[in-house]
Amino acid sequence: MNKKTALLIVDMLFDFAHPDGKVFYPQNQEILPRIREVIDHCREKNILIIFAKHYHRKYLFDKELGSGRRINCLEGSGGEDIMPELGYQEETDYIVKKRRYNSFLGTDLDLILREHDIRNLLICGTKTNCCIRATVEGAYHLDYNPIVIKECVATNDEVVNNVHLADIEKYLGSVITMKKLYEKLDGGELDD
Repeated sequence: MNKKTALLIVDMLFDFAHPDGKVFYPQNQEILPRIREVIDHCREKNILIIFAKHYHRKYLFDKELGSGRRINCLEGSGGEDIMPELGYQEETDYIVKKRRYNSFLGTDLDLILREHDIRNLLICGTKTNCCIRATVEGAYHLDYNPIVIKECVATNDEVVNNVHLADIEKYLGSVITMKKLYEKLDGGELDD
C-alpha cells in the first residue's frame, strides 16, 4: 500500500453521469474513461481508493430535498449507484455516503484516511464548483494535501470549471494533470 496517498472519486453516480440520470451533464460522461484510467494506475500502485456517494434517504427527512433542487441520488432509486465503468471493487474500495457537498461533513472519510495514515488526497469527479471544491476545502481544513486531477473533474460550464480550479490551485491545494500525476506516482514522490 502506498502509505501516504489515497484516491477519492466524488459523485460519479448514475444520476450525474448517465444520460438517463436526473441531473446529467455530458461533461461527466467525458471524464469517466479518464477517471477509470487513473483508478487503474492507482490500483497498480496499491493506492487506497474511496468512492464518495451523494445520496438522500427515501422516507426520512432530508432538508436538501426541500431546497427546490431536482431530487437526485434517492436511496434505492439506482440514481445513487456508482457508474459501473469505474470498476468499484467491494473487497478493497471504500464507499462514503454523503448528504452534503463536502465529502467530510457527517461521514467517516476523515477516520478512514487517518486509519490509513493518508496525507495526500487525490480528488476527481463532479461537480468542480460544488462537491469537488467543498471536499477540497474540507481536506484543506483537516490538514490533508488535496490534489485535484485536472482532466478528471467537470461541471456543466467550462468557464466555471476553470475558475474553481484556479481558486483551488491558488488557495486550497494543488491541481495536477494526469501526466504529472503518473510521473509523481511512478517516481514515488507522493510516498512521503
